[in-house]
Amino acid sequence: MIFQQFSRKQKLFIFLFGIFLTNAIIAEIIGVKIVSIEKSLGFSPLHLPTTWGTFWDLNQTAGALNWPIVFIVSDIINDYFGKKGVRFISFTTAGFIAYSFIIIYVATLLVPADFWLDTNRGDSNFNINDAFSRIFRQGLGIISGSLIAFLVSQIVDALIFERIKARTGGKMIWLRATGSTLISQLIDSFLVIGVAFYLFGNWSLAQWFNVSLNNYLYKFFVAILFTPVLYVAHYYIEAYLNKED
Repeated sequence: MIFQQFSRKQKLFIFLFGIFLTNAIIAEIIGVKIVSIEKSLGFSPLHLPTTWGTFWDLNQTAGALNWPIVFIVSDIINDYFGKKGVRFISFTTAGFIAYSFIIIYVATLLVPADFWLDTNRGDSNFNINDAFSRIFRQGLGIISGSLIAFLVSQIVDALIFERIKARTGGKMIWLRATGSTLISQLIDSFLVIGVAFYLFGNWSLAQWFNVSLNNYLYKFFVAILFTPVLYVAHYYIEAYLNKED
């Protein structure tokens, strides 16, 4: 088999890149949905008063759900393949994301089959094609915000990760991984929402700030909770790479 010709490190890169790419594309596609964390957990919105003249509820994009995995895998790739490896997966993934949006947009332009519309119409005269188009026809703002935030945050993550690693001499995995992720995800959270929904959309400044802050807080806590996973991942990766083919 062709795959057997690859070294263990090459196989590792392909596997990690697959996880990175899959989670990035999924997060981009589902990111258009804004979810209520309180209602999802079964209780009423917090509706806390704020100093900026509105109320704060735990609303965030569904894309934040698996986005921390993207940065965690990015840090692992940085550890074993360096800044060049992260740069390669970042720009390649951005290209695949753009390609995905193009195909999805074309799919929304295709004329739906009559029986598909009739079968899903129901008693409420539901138009499934309109729903399909509204969900999947990502506007220019969302596409631009997603790609800009993705590339900028990935570059920042790689740079901070590399500097912390150089200063700590390769020790303290938790510091370089968590530190770089917390800073880069702060940029990502506010940039993607700002470009997609505030600059190109119709959101207010308060809505932008609230959802961005909630996205970041979620990523912040997940990054900390996932720190032990990094050590487990490094343990098994080292064991895998040290085995003889």
